[in-house]
Amino acid sequence: MLERIVPAGVVTSEAFDDSHDIVLFPEEAELVSRSVEKRQREFATARWCARQALAELGLPASPILPGKHGAPQWPDGVVGAITHCAGYRGVALARTPDVAMLGLDAEPNGPLPDGVLDAIALPAERVWVGELLAAEPKVRWDRLLFSMKESVYKAWYPATGVRLEFEDALITVDSAASTFAAKILVPGRVRDVLEGRWLAEDGLVVTAITVLR
Repeated sequence: MLERIVPAGVVTSEAFDDSHDIVLFPEEAELVSRSVEKRQREFATARWCARQALAELGLPASPILPGKHGAPQWPDGVVGAITHCAGYRGVALARTPDVAMLGLDAEPNGPLPDGVLDAIALPAERVWVGELLAAEPKVRWDRLLFSMKESVYKAWYPATGVRLEFEDALITVDSAASTFAAKILVPGRVRDVLEGRWLAEDGLVVTAITVLR
């Protein structure tokens, strides 16, 4: 799925279930040693995906540990993102000379819990979400909006060190082209627009932001 929403030069790896025999680096294992089994398995599968993507870039496996605010810490010269939700784990990586920002998110293609849309959406976003839910109900556009904003955050924070809130990015979507754009609304960056692609398939909505150099 992922390779369809990222440009050439970005490598991807994904899994739709968890294996019981993935061996973590000791530092990784320590991070989830007190977590429930479900969390340990999804964490391990995501790290397995990361190792497959690193290998495709010609790089050795290494511990992928969270840094400040949970962003994964990639080897020098690598930019990337991890996502996981029920039934899906995915990783996208690229080399920093080619890609400046990379964000990725996957969510189940189901409705957001009550009240969440009002908490995450700007007024203009609520308008297009409502219109598209009425016109194309097979896609949960409310959940897709949430995923788009998550991809924006995952792309933005590692590159800038600035945390975004949901109201700090105004999302517009092209339903026919399966693309979206995010206008950053934080002071001093209001001209920044990040562009991405999305996909709704196999019970999932998946989004990716890629900013090339």
